[in-house]
Amino acid sequence: MNISSLSLLYHYNYWANGQILAATKKVTAEQFIAPAEFPFGGLRGTLTHLLGAEQAWRVRFEGKAHLIEDFPETDFPTVEALEAKWREEEASMRAYLASLREEDLGKGVSYPIDGGKTRTRILWHCLIHLSNHGTSHRSEAAALLTRFGQSPGDLDFGVFLLGVHPPVDV
Repeated sequence: MNISSLSLLYHYNYWANGQILAATKKVTAEQFIAPAEFPFGGLRGTLTHLLGAEQAWRVRFEGKAHLIEDFPETDFPTVEALEAKWREEEASMRAYLASLREEDLGKGVSYPIDGGKTRTRILWHCLIHLSNHGTSHRSEAAALLTRFGQSPGDLDFGVFLLGVHPPVDV
């Protein structure tokens, strides 16, 4: 893994988040807060979890031990409040990623887990995990948005490459 590849992956991640947020702005306030059967509840709960996890992992990457705790959903009464916080977190994560050097990617990231234990993983593994986590929960948000008649469209990495980052022929 290298910084260039991770940068592309996170550029995709934020593009896909933007697609989800744009579709979320089109739902009603009732739909935004409505409960659902997904692991983190409805649309607001799912997006709040996704944002909280990203912030918690970034804090870990920066060397600050942190248990992952979701923001309370009530911190985000509107889509606009959620989007504002998400834009702040995106800027912080992009700044962190811009500070990385190739040799940093193989370093360990230690963090507390349940039961007072500590886990250590390789940084680039954690960065891939976080991106994959986003894909997983964006799919749940996309399903909810589609139910509400506001599909975010195709969020596939290939679509991103065609529209945002044209591929290079090898």
